[in-house]
Amino acid sequence: MFKTLSKKITAGITAAAIGLSITFTAPVPAEAISWGDVISVTISAAAARQQVKKQIANFNNTESGRLNLLSQFQKEYGVNEDPTLNARLDRIMSNLTVAVGKVDPSIYEKPYKYFVSADKTLNAACSLGHVMMVNTGAFDYLSTDDEIAAIVGHEMGHGQKDHVAKGNEKNITKAALAQLGVIAAGGGTLANVVGSVVLNNSVAHGSKKHETEADNLAWEYILNTDYNIGACAAVMQRLSDLYGGKAQNKIAAVLAPSDHPNTDSRRDNYAKKLYEYSGKHASAKDGVITINGKKFTTVAKTTNMSSAERSFFVLGNLAKAYHNGKNKSKATVRNGSIYLDDQLIMSPASGDEDIYILVDRLNEIK
Repeated sequence: MFKTLSKKITAGITAAAIGLSITFTAPVPAEAISWGDVISVTISAAAARQQVKKQIANFNNTESGRLNLLSQFQKEYGVNEDPTLNARLDRIMSNLTVAVGKVDPSIYEKPYKYFVSADKTLNAACSLGHVMMVNTGAFDYLSTDDEIAAIVGHEMGHGQKDHVAKGNEKNITKAALAQLGVIAAGGGTLANVVGSVVLNNSVAHGSKKHETEADNLAWEYILNTDYNIGACAAVMQRLSDLYGGKAQNKIAAVLAPSDHPNTDSRRDNYAKKLYEYSGKHASAKDGVITINGKKFTTVAKTTNMSSAERSFFVLGNLAKAYHNGKNKSKATVRNGSIYLDDQLIMSPASGDEDIYILVDRLNEIK
Protein backbone atom coordinates (compact mmCIF):
# COMPACT_ATOMS: atom_id res chain seq x y z
CA MET A 1 0.00 0.00 0.00
CA PHE A 2 2.88 2.36 0.81
CA LYS A 3 4.51 1.75 -2.55
CA THR A 4 1.20 2.35 -4.34
CA LEU A 5 0.68 5.66 -2.53
CA SER A 6 4.24 6.69 -3.34
CA LYS A 7 3.68 6.03 -7.05
CA LYS A 8 0.43 8.00 -7.03
CA ILE A 9 2.05 10.97 -5.33
CA THR A 10 5.01 10.91 -7.71
CA ALA A 11 2.66 10.82 -10.72
CA GLY A 12 0.65 13.66 -9.25
CA ILE A 13 3.74 15.83 -8.77
CA THR A 14 4.81 15.15 -12.35
CA ALA A 15 1.37 16.10 -13.61
CA ALA A 16 1.33 19.19 -11.44
CA ALA A 17 4.46 20.49 -13.15
CA ILE A 18 2.45 21.50 -16.21
CA GLY A 19 0.60 24.10 -14.18
CA LEU A 20 3.69 25.53 -12.47
CA SER A 21 6.81 27.36 -13.63
CA ILE A 22 9.26 24.96 -12.01
CA THR A 23 12.07 22.72 -13.08
CA PHE A 24 11.42 18.98 -13.05
CA THR A 25 13.25 17.25 -10.24
CA ALA A 26 13.48 13.75 -8.88
CA PRO A 27 10.32 12.49 -7.10
CA VAL A 28 9.96 13.56 -3.48
CA PRO A 29 10.02 10.59 -1.05
CA ALA A 30 6.56 9.74 0.18
CA GLU A 31 7.56 10.02 3.83
CA ALA A 32 8.51 13.69 3.29
CA ILE A 33 5.03 14.65 2.03
CA SER A 34 2.17 15.62 4.33
CA TRP A 35 -1.49 14.93 3.64
CA GLY A 36 -1.82 18.62 2.85
CA ASP A 37 0.76 18.14 0.09
CA VAL A 38 -1.21 15.18 -1.26
CA ILE A 39 -4.36 17.31 -1.50
CA SER A 40 -2.41 20.09 -3.20
CA VAL A 41 -0.91 17.65 -5.70
CA THR A 42 -4.34 16.18 -6.45
CA ILE A 43 -5.76 19.61 -7.17
CA SER A 44 -2.77 20.42 -9.42
CA ALA A 45 -3.17 17.16 -11.32
CA ALA A 46 -6.82 18.00 -11.92
CA ALA A 47 -5.73 21.39 -13.20
CA ALA A 48 -3.28 19.65 -15.53
CA ARG A 49 -6.06 17.49 -16.93
CA GLN A 50 -8.11 20.60 -17.56
CA GLN A 51 -5.23 22.14 -19.46
CA VAL A 52 -4.89 19.03 -21.62
CA LYS A 53 -8.64 19.14 -22.28
CA LYS A 54 -8.32 22.81 -23.19
CA GLN A 55 -5.54 22.00 -25.66
CA ILE A 56 -7.65 19.27 -27.27
CA ALA A 57 -10.45 21.80 -27.69
CA ASN A 58 -7.95 24.23 -29.21
CA PHE A 59 -6.93 21.68 -31.86
CA ASN A 60 -10.54 20.78 -32.48
CA ASN A 61 -12.24 24.17 -32.62
CA THR A 62 -9.86 27.05 -33.31
CA GLU A 63 -8.35 28.05 -36.64
CA SER A 64 -4.85 28.38 -35.20
CA GLY A 65 -5.12 25.00 -33.50
CA ARG A 66 -6.38 23.32 -36.64
CA LEU A 67 -3.56 24.80 -38.71
CA ASN A 68 -1.07 23.67 -36.07
CA LEU A 69 -2.43 20.13 -36.19
CA LEU A 70 -2.43 20.12 -40.01
CA SER A 71 1.24 21.14 -39.95
CA GLN A 72 2.06 18.34 -37.53
CA PHE A 73 0.31 15.78 -39.73
CA GLN A 74 2.12 17.00 -42.83
CA LYS A 75 5.46 16.84 -41.05
CA GLU A 76 4.77 13.36 -39.73
CA TYR A 77 3.45 11.78 -42.93
CA GLY A 78 4.94 13.93 -45.69
CA VAL A 79 3.07 15.75 -48.44
CA ASN A 80 2.60 14.53 -52.00
CA GLU A 81 2.46 17.58 -54.25
CA ASP A 82 1.48 15.62 -57.37
CA PRO A 83 -0.92 17.99 -59.19
CA THR A 84 -3.08 15.20 -60.61
CA LEU A 85 -3.72 13.55 -57.25
CA ASN A 86 -4.33 16.89 -55.56
CA ALA A 87 -6.78 17.93 -58.26
CA ARG A 88 -8.64 14.65 -57.82
CA LEU A 89 -8.83 15.09 -54.06
CA ASP A 90 -9.93 18.73 -54.44
CA ARG A 91 -12.75 17.61 -56.72
CA ILE A 92 -13.80 14.80 -54.40
CA MET A 93 -13.77 17.07 -51.34
CA SER A 94 -15.76 19.71 -53.19
CA ASN A 95 -18.40 17.20 -54.25
CA LEU A 96 -18.63 15.63 -50.81
CA THR A 97 -18.79 18.96 -49.01
CA VAL A 98 -21.94 19.80 -50.96
CA ALA A 99 -23.32 16.31 -50.25
CA VAL A 100 -22.56 16.48 -46.53
CA GLY A 101 -24.06 19.97 -46.41
CA LYS A 102 -27.40 18.55 -47.52
CA VAL A 103 -27.36 16.18 -44.56
CA ASP A 104 -25.45 18.30 -42.04
CA PRO A 105 -25.07 22.04 -42.82
CA SER A 106 -22.68 22.47 -39.89
CA ILE A 107 -19.87 21.40 -42.24
CA TYR A 108 -19.70 24.98 -43.48
CA GLU A 109 -18.87 26.20 -39.99
CA LYS A 110 -15.66 24.16 -39.94
CA PRO A 111 -14.47 23.36 -43.48
CA TYR A 112 -12.06 20.46 -43.77
CA LYS A 113 -8.32 21.01 -43.98
CA TYR A 114 -6.88 18.17 -46.04
CA PHE A 115 -3.87 17.01 -48.03
CA VAL A 116 -2.48 14.05 -49.94
CA SER A 117 0.09 12.39 -47.70
CA ALA A 118 3.23 10.73 -49.04
CA ASP A 119 2.40 7.52 -47.17
CA LYS A 120 2.06 4.53 -49.52
CA THR A 121 -0.35 2.49 -47.39
CA LEU A 122 -4.03 2.27 -48.26
CA ASN A 123 -5.19 4.75 -45.68
CA ALA A 124 -7.16 7.89 -44.93
CA ALA A 125 -7.71 9.60 -41.61
CA CYS A 126 -9.73 12.43 -40.12
CA SER A 127 -8.41 13.87 -36.88
CA LEU A 128 -9.52 16.59 -34.53
CA GLY A 129 -10.53 19.88 -36.11
CA HIS A 130 -11.62 18.26 -39.40
CA VAL A 131 -7.96 17.79 -40.32
CA MET A 132 -7.87 15.05 -42.93
CA MET A 133 -5.28 13.23 -44.97
CA VAL A 134 -5.70 10.77 -47.82
CA ASN A 135 -2.62 8.65 -48.43
CA THR A 136 -0.97 8.31 -51.81
CA GLY A 137 -1.49 4.59 -51.27
CA ALA A 138 -5.26 5.02 -51.42
CA PHE A 139 -4.92 6.35 -54.96
CA ASP A 140 -2.49 3.54 -55.80
CA TYR A 141 -4.76 0.75 -54.58
CA LEU A 142 -8.17 2.13 -55.57
CA SER A 143 -8.78 2.65 -59.27
CA THR A 144 -11.83 4.95 -59.18
CA ASP A 145 -12.71 8.29 -57.65
CA ASP A 146 -15.98 6.66 -56.57
CA GLU A 147 -14.09 4.41 -54.15
CA ILE A 148 -11.85 7.23 -52.95
CA ALA A 149 -15.02 9.24 -52.30
CA ALA A 150 -16.44 6.33 -50.31
CA ILE A 151 -13.49 6.21 -47.91
CA VAL A 152 -13.31 10.00 -47.67
CA GLY A 153 -17.05 10.05 -46.94
CA HIS A 154 -16.44 7.57 -44.14
CA GLU A 155 -13.79 9.84 -42.65
CA MET A 156 -16.06 12.86 -42.98
CA GLY A 157 -18.65 10.90 -41.04
CA HIS A 158 -16.14 10.66 -38.21
CA GLY A 159 -15.42 14.36 -38.54
CA GLN A 160 -19.05 15.46 -38.52
CA LYS A 161 -19.76 13.43 -35.40
CA ASP A 162 -16.51 14.45 -33.68
CA HIS A 163 -15.58 10.83 -33.08
CA VAL A 164 -11.87 11.40 -32.42
CA ALA A 165 -12.59 13.85 -29.60
CA LYS A 166 -15.52 11.89 -28.18
CA GLY A 167 -13.96 8.46 -28.53
CA ASN A 168 -10.41 9.26 -27.51
CA GLU A 169 -10.45 12.22 -25.12
CA LYS A 170 -9.70 9.97 -22.15
CA ASN A 171 -6.95 8.11 -24.02
CA ILE A 172 -5.40 11.33 -25.33
CA THR A 173 -5.53 12.94 -21.90
CA LYS A 174 -4.04 9.90 -20.19
CA ALA A 175 -1.23 9.61 -22.74
CA ALA A 176 -0.52 13.34 -22.60
CA LEU A 177 -0.38 13.37 -18.79
CA ALA A 178 2.07 10.45 -18.92
CA GLN A 179 4.46 12.68 -20.85
CA LEU A 180 4.20 15.79 -18.71
CA GLY A 181 7.54 15.07 -17.10
CA VAL A 182 9.12 15.69 -20.50
CA ILE A 183 7.57 19.17 -20.56
CA ALA A 184 8.65 19.93 -17.01
CA ALA A 185 12.22 19.02 -17.98
CA GLY A 186 12.09 21.52 -20.83
CA GLY A 187 11.44 18.94 -23.51
CA GLY A 188 8.54 20.62 -25.28
CA THR A 189 5.19 22.30 -24.87
CA LEU A 190 1.76 21.01 -24.01
CA ALA A 191 0.66 21.68 -27.58
CA ASN A 192 3.47 19.51 -28.92
CA VAL A 193 2.76 16.69 -26.49
CA VAL A 194 -0.99 16.67 -27.12
CA GLY A 195 -0.40 17.02 -30.87
CA SER A 196 1.92 14.02 -30.83
CA VAL A 197 -0.64 11.95 -28.93
CA VAL A 198 -3.40 13.06 -31.30
CA LEU A 199 -1.33 11.86 -34.27
CA ASN A 200 -1.14 8.42 -32.72
CA ASN A 201 -4.86 8.31 -31.89
CA SER A 202 -6.40 9.66 -35.08
CA VAL A 203 -6.73 6.31 -36.81
CA ALA A 204 -8.81 4.93 -33.96
CA HIS A 205 -12.19 6.46 -33.33
CA GLY A 206 -13.05 4.77 -30.11
CA SER A 207 -15.51 2.01 -30.88
CA LYS A 208 -17.15 -0.21 -33.46
CA LYS A 209 -20.30 1.81 -32.86
CA HIS A 210 -18.55 4.90 -34.20
CA GLU A 211 -17.25 2.98 -37.20
CA THR A 212 -20.71 1.72 -38.08
CA GLU A 213 -22.09 5.24 -37.71
CA ALA A 214 -19.39 6.57 -40.06
CA ASP A 215 -20.13 3.81 -42.59
CA ASN A 216 -23.82 4.68 -42.58
CA LEU A 217 -23.08 8.38 -42.94
CA ALA A 218 -20.77 7.68 -45.88
CA TRP A 219 -23.71 5.97 -47.58
CA GLU A 220 -25.93 8.99 -46.97
CA TYR A 221 -23.29 11.33 -48.32
CA ILE A 222 -22.62 9.27 -51.46
CA LEU A 223 -26.36 9.15 -52.15
CA ASN A 224 -26.21 12.94 -52.51
CA THR A 225 -23.46 12.86 -55.14
CA ASP A 226 -23.10 11.60 -58.70
CA TYR A 227 -20.69 8.88 -57.54
CA ASN A 228 -21.77 5.29 -57.98
CA ILE A 229 -23.62 4.29 -54.81
CA GLY A 230 -22.18 0.79 -55.13
CA ALA A 231 -18.70 2.19 -54.39
CA CYS A 232 -19.12 1.84 -50.60
CA ALA A 233 -19.62 -1.92 -50.92
CA ALA A 234 -17.03 -2.14 -53.70
CA VAL A 235 -14.25 -0.60 -51.62
CA MET A 236 -14.96 -3.01 -48.77
CA GLN A 237 -14.80 -5.87 -51.26
CA ARG A 238 -11.48 -4.46 -52.47
CA LEU A 239 -10.13 -4.54 -48.93
CA SER A 240 -11.40 -8.06 -48.47
CA ASP A 241 -9.70 -9.12 -51.71
CA LEU A 242 -6.44 -7.48 -50.65
CA TYR A 243 -6.24 -8.36 -46.99
CA GLY A 244 -8.96 -10.86 -46.16
CA GLY A 245 -12.36 -10.00 -44.85
CA LYS A 246 -12.10 -11.22 -41.29
CA ALA A 247 -8.46 -10.86 -40.25
CA GLN A 248 -8.00 -7.26 -39.10
CA ASN A 249 -4.31 -7.51 -38.20
CA LYS A 250 -3.12 -7.67 -41.81
CA ILE A 251 -4.11 -4.15 -42.82
CA ALA A 252 -2.46 -0.99 -41.57
CA ALA A 253 -5.18 1.21 -43.01
CA VAL A 254 -7.65 3.23 -40.99
CA LEU A 255 -10.35 1.34 -42.84
CA ALA A 256 -9.80 -1.77 -40.75
CA PRO A 257 -7.83 -1.41 -37.49
CA SER A 258 -8.89 -3.42 -34.46
CA ASP A 259 -11.66 -1.03 -33.45
CA HIS A 260 -13.48 -1.59 -36.75
CA PRO A 261 -16.07 -4.26 -37.59
CA ASN A 262 -14.63 -6.87 -39.94
CA THR A 263 -14.50 -5.89 -43.60
CA ASP A 264 -16.92 -8.54 -44.88
CA SER A 265 -19.64 -7.49 -42.45
CA ARG A 266 -19.21 -3.88 -43.52
CA ARG A 267 -19.48 -4.87 -47.19
CA ASP A 268 -22.60 -6.89 -46.44
CA ASN A 269 -24.12 -3.91 -44.63
CA TYR A 270 -23.67 -1.82 -47.78
CA ALA A 271 -24.92 -4.64 -50.02
CA LYS A 272 -28.10 -4.78 -47.94
CA LYS A 273 -28.55 -1.03 -48.32
CA LEU A 274 -28.21 -1.37 -52.11
CA TYR A 275 -30.79 -4.16 -52.17
CA GLU A 276 -33.24 -2.10 -50.13
CA TYR A 277 -32.56 1.05 -52.18
CA SER A 278 -33.48 -0.91 -55.31
CA GLY A 279 -36.87 -1.67 -53.78
CA LYS A 280 -35.61 -5.21 -53.08
CA HIS A 281 -35.30 -5.96 -56.78
CA ALA A 282 -31.52 -6.27 -57.29
CA SER A 283 -28.69 -7.86 -55.32
CA ALA A 284 -25.11 -9.07 -55.74
CA LYS A 285 -23.13 -11.85 -54.12
CA ASP A 286 -19.76 -13.29 -55.12
CA GLY A 287 -19.92 -11.49 -58.45
CA VAL A 288 -23.39 -12.75 -59.38
CA ILE A 289 -26.07 -10.13 -60.09
CA THR A 290 -29.64 -11.19 -59.31
CA ILE A 291 -32.76 -9.30 -60.38
CA ASN A 292 -36.19 -10.23 -59.06
CA GLY A 293 -34.82 -13.55 -57.84
CA LYS A 294 -33.38 -14.48 -61.23
CA LYS A 295 -29.74 -14.49 -62.26
CA PHE A 296 -28.84 -11.61 -64.53
CA THR A 297 -25.14 -12.35 -65.01
CA THR A 298 -21.84 -13.19 -63.38
CA VAL A 299 -19.69 -10.11 -63.76
CA ALA A 300 -16.23 -10.75 -65.19
CA LYS A 301 -13.09 -9.64 -63.39
CA THR A 302 -10.85 -7.01 -64.97
CA THR A 303 -7.22 -6.07 -64.53
CA ASN A 304 -8.10 -3.66 -61.74
CA MET A 305 -11.10 -5.33 -60.11
CA SER A 306 -12.28 -8.73 -58.98
CA SER A 307 -15.62 -9.99 -60.21
CA ALA A 308 -17.18 -9.30 -56.81
CA GLU A 309 -15.82 -5.74 -56.55
CA ARG A 310 -16.99 -4.84 -60.05
CA SER A 311 -20.41 -6.38 -59.46
CA PHE A 312 -21.16 -3.76 -56.82
CA PHE A 313 -20.75 -1.01 -59.38
CA VAL A 314 -23.30 -2.75 -61.62
CA LEU A 315 -25.55 -3.22 -58.59
CA GLY A 316 -25.18 0.47 -57.72
CA ASN A 317 -26.43 1.41 -61.18
CA LEU A 318 -29.30 -1.05 -61.02
CA ALA A 319 -30.32 0.10 -57.54
CA LYS A 320 -30.44 3.70 -58.70
CA ALA A 321 -32.41 2.74 -61.82
CA TYR A 322 -35.06 0.91 -59.80
CA HIS A 323 -35.18 3.58 -57.12
CA ASN A 324 -35.82 6.26 -59.73
CA GLY A 325 -38.28 4.22 -61.80
CA LYS A 326 -35.96 3.82 -64.79
CA ASN A 327 -36.71 0.11 -64.85
CA LYS A 328 -40.02 0.97 -66.53
CA SER A 329 -38.07 1.78 -69.67
CA LYS A 330 -36.76 -0.83 -72.08
CA ALA A 331 -33.07 -1.68 -71.74
CA THR A 332 -31.05 -0.50 -74.73
CA VAL A 333 -27.49 -0.45 -76.02
CA ARG A 334 -25.83 2.92 -76.38
CA ASN A 335 -22.17 3.44 -77.26
CA GLY A 336 -21.26 -0.06 -76.15
CA SER A 337 -23.03 0.18 -72.79
CA ILE A 338 -26.37 -0.98 -71.37
CA TYR A 339 -28.87 1.66 -70.27
CA LEU A 340 -32.29 1.82 -68.66
CA ASP A 341 -33.60 5.15 -69.92
CA ASP A 342 -30.70 7.55 -69.20
CA GLN A 343 -29.28 5.41 -66.37
CA LEU A 344 -26.08 3.54 -67.21
CA ILE A 345 -26.31 -0.05 -66.03
CA MET A 346 -23.20 -1.79 -67.30
CA SER A 347 -20.33 -1.38 -69.73
CA PRO A 348 -19.38 -4.96 -70.62
CA ALA A 349 -15.69 -5.82 -70.43
CA SER A 350 -13.66 -8.69 -71.79
CA GLY A 351 -15.04 -11.87 -70.24
CA ASP A 352 -18.60 -10.59 -69.84
CA GLU A 353 -21.46 -12.09 -71.79
CA ASP A 354 -22.41 -10.58 -75.14
CA ILE A 355 -24.03 -7.19 -74.62
CA TYR A 356 -27.17 -8.03 -76.61
CA ILE A 357 -27.70 -11.26 -74.66
CA LEU A 358 -27.47 -9.21 -71.48
CA VAL A 359 -29.93 -6.61 -72.78
CA ASP A 360 -32.48 -9.26 -73.79
CA ARG A 361 -32.14 -10.98 -70.43
CA LEU A 362 -32.50 -7.72 -68.52
CA ASN A 363 -35.66 -6.88 -70.40
CA GLU A 364 -37.02 -10.33 -69.65
CA ILE A 365 -36.43 -10.37 -65.88
CA LYS A 366 -36.67 -6.73 -64.85
